[in-house]
Amino acid sequence: MSTATVTEIATLKSALESQGVKYALASYVDIHGMSKAKMVPLSHLEHMMQGSELFTGAALDGVPQAISDEEVAALPDLQSATVLPWNQEVVWFASDLYLAGQPFEACCRSILQRMLEKVTSLGFTFNLGIETEFFVFREDEFQGFGPVSDRDTLAKPCYDLTGLLDNYGWLTELVEAMNQLGWDVYSFDHEDANGQFETDFAYTDALTMSDRLTFFRLMTKEIARQHGYFASFMPKPFANKTGSGAHYNMSLADIQTGRNLFEAADDPRGCHLSTLGYQFIAGVLRHAKAICAVTCPTVNSYKRLIRKGSLSGFTWAPVYICYGNNNRTNMLRIPLAGGRVECRAADISTNLYLGAAMILAAGLEGIQQALDPGDPHTENMYNYTLPELDALGIDLLPRTLQEAIDAFERDPLSEAVMGPLMYRTYVDFKRQEWEEYHTHISDWEYQRYLKFF
Repeated sequence: MSTATVTEIATLKSALESQGVKYALASYVDIHGMSKAKMVPLSHLEHMMQGSELFTGAALDGVPQAISDEEVAALPDLQSATVLPWNQEVVWFASDLYLAGQPFEACCRSILQRMLEKVTSLGFTFNLGIETEFFVFREDEFQGFGPVSDRDTLAKPCYDLTGLLDNYGWLTELVEAMNQLGWDVYSFDHEDANGQFETDFAYTDALTMSDRLTFFRLMTKEIARQHGYFASFMPKPFANKTGSGAHYNMSLADIQTGRNLFEAADDPRGCHLSTLGYQFIAGVLRHAKAICAVTCPTVNSYKRLIRKGSLSGFTWAPVYICYGNNNRTNMLRIPLAGGRVECRAADISTNLYLGAAMILAAGLEGIQQALDPGDPHTENMYNYTLPELDALGIDLLPRTLQEAIDAFERDPLSEAVMGPLMYRTYVDFKRQEWEEYHTHISDWEYQRYLKFF
């Protein structure tokens, strides 16, 4: 099954042995985008590359199999080989799932690859950059958990230098690890909530970026743990503080020349974006609610997508289905230099393989149907009332996971992208997640109702 030749595998094995690598991980993701794997001694790398490692899908979230089904095999991508910076005796491979010798329809990575084959057939490369926002906490015997630094207490902690320096140890170890892997970190900072940080690194093609985000979450958790802390990719840990986004920065390039096809110097709308870029935006806006079910995939995600509720003011998260220039109150933003489109709705819990596949499919529909998104919004969208937005024809993003899944289920794009098996699995799994949350009795309810009535 492997596309790698015997010579390529042998060459990689020799190079890994010379680096002191002893074990290899055939890793893939479940419905949440979380890494699952088996570890194999490097002496068995050839077998692993041929799909020797089998997994019972029924034991995992969102790998749709019955317990009686044949096991799925993880087929590693040779090009994704990544030696763990925190344990250089182990190499990690992003893998595709196969069933009975054929690609498994519901493999998240394969779903993205199917969409990338379509974009390739049109002569494009889909480039993607992700802004990784996340929290790192220490456990606290009194409050449960809190920021690593006891000085990280500001009401407006964004870009706080004290908080940044107090976290210098684990944070620079993470950044050095990212750069060791060739990711080219160009900025990192303390974000807008206490204990929250962001790293920004170079964009690349969508499949590579999806592999990198998957690995990033694993690496950040491991490095934080080695320092006695824990990393959280929960979108909204605190009701009164900013949540963690994972803004998708997207562009299409010419597959032959690499030229950015979203760039335009003579844009009459003033955003330095090409007609192709505007058509892409129109497609995304058309399917925004269904996309949201995948880019914002948890119950907690929708506690981030609100206008206010942060001690520092606005939440910086979009609420309305609209686009604009450098204005951060739109779902889709075109930064000052143009040439890319930023989706600000996505949060850090996203399964990027699925999210990238959905948003790319929507954008391509906009291009193929020559859709137009109208003029950009340069005003503060938070200041509009609902009747004013209705008059403008601007709809809201889903308010809950249930609303998002309803939209996902109704939209024909969802099944076209996911395939029938993952489409049905995603709807059913997320409906169950919503029902479990909806029937849970929270502390808020006890405090409000237990002794009141």
